[in-house]
Amino acid sequence: MPTPARWLLPRINEAEVEELARTVPVSRPAARVLWRRGYRDAAAARRFLEASLDDLHDPFLMKGMPAAVERLRRAVTGGERILLYGDYDVDGATSIVILKKAIQMAGGAAEHYVPNRLAEGYGMRPEVMERAAAEGVSLIVSVDTGIRAADALERARALGLDVIVTDHHLPETGLPPAAAILNPKQPGCAYPEKDLCGAGITLKLAQALFQALEWPEDRRRRVIASMLKMVAIATVADVVPLVGENRVMVKHGLAGLASVRNPGLRALLEVAGFNLGEAPSAGQVAFRLAPRLNAAGRMASAEDVVRLFLTEDEQKARELAGQLHALNQERQITESRIIAQILEECARVPVGDDQAALVFAGTGWHPGVIGIVANRLVDRFHRPAIVLSIDPETGLARGSGRSIAAFHLLEALEAVQDLLLRFGGHKQAAGLTLAADRIDELRRRLNRYAAERLRPEDLLPTHEFDARLGLDELSTEAVEDIFRLAPFGFGNPAPLFVVEEAEIVGEPSPYGENHLRIRMRQNGRLAWVKGWNFRERAAELVAGTRIDAAIQLEADEQSAARGFPGWCLSLRDVR
Repeated sequence: MPTPARWLLPRINEAEVEELARTVPVSRPAARVLWRRGYRDAAAARRFLEASLDDLHDPFLMKGMPAAVERLRRAVTGGERILLYGDYDVDGATSIVILKKAIQMAGGAAEHYVPNRLAEGYGMRPEVMERAAAEGVSLIVSVDTGIRAADALERARALGLDVIVTDHHLPETGLPPAAAILNPKQPGCAYPEKDLCGAGITLKLAQALFQALEWPEDRRRRVIASMLKMVAIATVADVVPLVGENRVMVKHGLAGLASVRNPGLRALLEVAGFNLGEAPSAGQVAFRLAPRLNAAGRMASAEDVVRLFLTEDEQKARELAGQLHALNQERQITESRIIAQILEECARVPVGDDQAALVFAGTGWHPGVIGIVANRLVDRFHRPAIVLSIDPETGLARGSGRSIAAFHLLEALEAVQDLLLRFGGHKQAAGLTLAADRIDELRRRLNRYAAERLRPEDLLPTHEFDARLGLDELSTEAVEDIFRLAPFGFGNPAPLFVVEEAEIVGEPSPYGENHLRIRMRQNGRLAWVKGWNFRERAAELVAGTRIDAAIQLEADEQSAARGFPGWCLSLRDVR
């Protein structure tokens, strides 16, 4: 049985909700969600719902942008050799594609470099700077990396190379030497949106470049809108909050995926099971597109992703998309094996209340999947988790960590940095390298650090409800209004409602391997609910049982295909 979750029920001012519903206008269930999430006047609620491209901020508000655009424009007009240095994940690879195309449109050309995760690890390296200088490169632009690459940038400066850093990760106390730094998180940056991903910052650089080139507004708008398809995929894949400017980018980018000209993107959508003209949701990007793209950097080389999106050859695009699909299947198998080993260890030595943070290590674990494994462990045990792969030849352990909302993982690593050879990341995710013989000490100190900062309730799964919902409120209009709050994801999750004092009608019907179809009644209104993975909890749902139900609304493609409403109620928890 799962660990019982804490239920945090909202306090909502129904009079203000009624006024919001009337003035926006919007139905009451959606108005409750808007009010609960801080959009409490009609203007703010409309701005959230509309998410207009006019709401994109002026890129020149970002500290360092004038210097970055001036240097990039000079390199383009002067025919200088430009190297784009990216990260090996979806964010880094798409950032390379966006900026490479922007430079081409501006009349220049750029080469690119993507490090190999398995051979080189994360971050910029001095030897790449040396090779670039030897080959005649004069400007390097980092994308989704570089803010903590002081050694590499010092070497670049010594070699006479200019570097523009574009990155969204948290900087160290001191910034690296660069011709310009674009990072909303750097000290003194007044840019309103602090949580752009790497591709989002790259887009702002492209936007500023086009403005500096004095392109007509309609052309700038058209080109930026086309680039938002890539930005949307990267933003969802990199798990940054889907609010503010990110929401605008993702909403318009996802809509644009219904009409795709890029052969690689079309081939990716096809291999992921999307029909021509079908626009994926943010959830579908997270679970069907992003894993296939990330599989390249995890299992082989992210260069394949860049090649996929740059090729104009449709046959080559289909081949590359097929390779990514196969790599993702290999990734799933590899990931499952590591998780099985860790759970076997946990069966022998169970995770106890005295373990506020978890560190697992194994020899030869594939370093490309351990970040996903760490994420699965956080979901299972509800505490920060680090997973390390030990290389017996070097004596080093490289790993990734993921965290819970209440725990800042990068700050924790900074507190134990004397144990680490390399580390970086942000609040919820980080990477690290250390000597294998220091793993036990890391485990002890990280656990002590976490135990001093986390309360027992922080280690429990939590349902934070948006609103109470009466089944009699579920009209077609109300459901459509709730879906207007999409795209859903980190920072803007699908609304979670509590349906109180409902009665189970009849016995649940099993379907699939682990699922149930449940009929429940509240205040005379009947509704069918899908209980994903609820088979083991069937005893809680016998006929006549009165429950509170945690409910979300989901799109239901199968129902729509049969001519029924294209949505369903999904059961998340009961009590």
